[in-house]
Amino acid sequence: MIKTFFGAIFRSPLSLVGALLTTVSAVLFLTLFVAAELNPRLGGGYAGIVSFVILPGVFVLGLLLIPLGLARLRKKEREGGEARAPVIDLNVPRTRMVVSMVALLTLVNVVIVATATYKGVQTMESVEFCGGACHSVMSPEYTAYQRSPHSRVQCTRCHVGSGAEWFVRGKASGVDQLVSVALGTYPRPIPTPVEDMREAEETCEECHARGRVMRDRLSVIDRFEEDEGNTWKKTVLLNKVAKVHWHVGSQVRFRSDAKRLFVAELERPLPDGGVRRWKNEQSPDAGVSDEWRTMDCVDCHNRPAHAYQRPRDEVDRALASGAVDRTLPFIRREGLRVVQLPWPDHDAAKAGIRRELSDFYAKRYPDVAAARVDRAAEGLFELYRRNVFPSMNIGWGTYPDFRDHDGEGGCFRCHTSDLTSADGLKVSDRCELCHLTLAEEEESPEILELMSEE
Repeated sequence: MIKTFFGAIFRSPLSLVGALLTTVSAVLFLTLFVAAELNPRLGGGYAGIVSFVILPGVFVLGLLLIPLGLARLRKKEREGGEARAPVIDLNVPRTRMVVSMVALLTLVNVVIVATATYKGVQTMESVEFCGGACHSVMSPEYTAYQRSPHSRVQCTRCHVGSGAEWFVRGKASGVDQLVSVALGTYPRPIPTPVEDMREAEETCEECHARGRVMRDRLSVIDRFEEDEGNTWKKTVLLNKVAKVHWHVGSQVRFRSDAKRLFVAELERPLPDGGVRRWKNEQSPDAGVSDEWRTMDCVDCHNRPAHAYQRPRDEVDRALASGAVDRTLPFIRREGLRVVQLPWPDHDAAKAGIRRELSDFYAKRYPDVAAARVDRAAEGLFELYRRNVFPSMNIGWGTYPDFRDHDGEGGCFRCHTSDLTSADGLKVSDRCELCHLTLAEEEESPEILELMSEE
């Protein structure tokens, strides 16, 4: 019977193709599985897709083709005769042996498919898969993620969370995204905020519990003047962390435009059980939603793992850390200028930043060594590369961070005198609500000197 079974497979081209697909994919899968276990780096990105998504799919396809081919062969051989169902008589030793072999092979197949499913899910939830497999699309987000405070947190912990329902919804959404990537129909840049994200209470607060003690924190902000000596100045703030986080859990609600940049109406509950509502006297640039949103973590921390920095902040940090030589004359001014030029791509930016700086110092300061200028150009390109992605139409300011205080953005979306209640009360915009300024734009703040004394 075994010879008959394998003979039938060889007589059916469809079954033969299925057997070959199953055998080859099984051998490759097991080989790559063992390799991934020995070297975990092989289990993510494109290697993971091939090993634990494509090969298992080919394996299952081959398994389906084998019985399909045998059924077609049986039908063809019995054409003109009476169709009869196969008789399985377990009293016959040869039949029992065949049934045992089929059961054993089925068990092996189940183990392979189950292992592939488990590893496939692991692969699709890995950071390498999210950031590397769709490189052209997610390269900006992946780059920002790698330098964020959440760089050790799996993407799915925030974008999917726990639970079977959200796992299924996440995978269903992923299919649509995969199709858009394959067809090149994805938007550039990716629009924000991300729709259908779970509430922060079910994601952020899995780690950042509301009930923990929050203490005030000291912040030192480095700034450099655009003079020849790049004068270094510092601002020292005492941030009232606990008071700022009053917003979470306070049931503050608001209506805004789709990007949550313009707050049209704001309301908060009062101790007596009533509600005070403020209305914005300005007109929005875009349509305002009719839905009220309860404020949570991401309304201020809107870029918790994918923050893009402002050019002046990046240049100042690079000067303060030494990534760019702050002793070069006018490097703050020139550095800020060259990183904001409209370069078409990263290669052009790398060459252009170096050329612009070299030309400036060759004309104005010919005694400055070219090697120093080249190192500064490398440092400036690095901060440009982390924030600007021309292929995705992402430039400086494309994704604002709501913790910033530039213009009317960030905190000032709500804390603005444009929001007025019916009884004439305005939302306060005093800086002292959230932090105390201990020193502002000083070269040698006294508070830092006092803190450094033993």
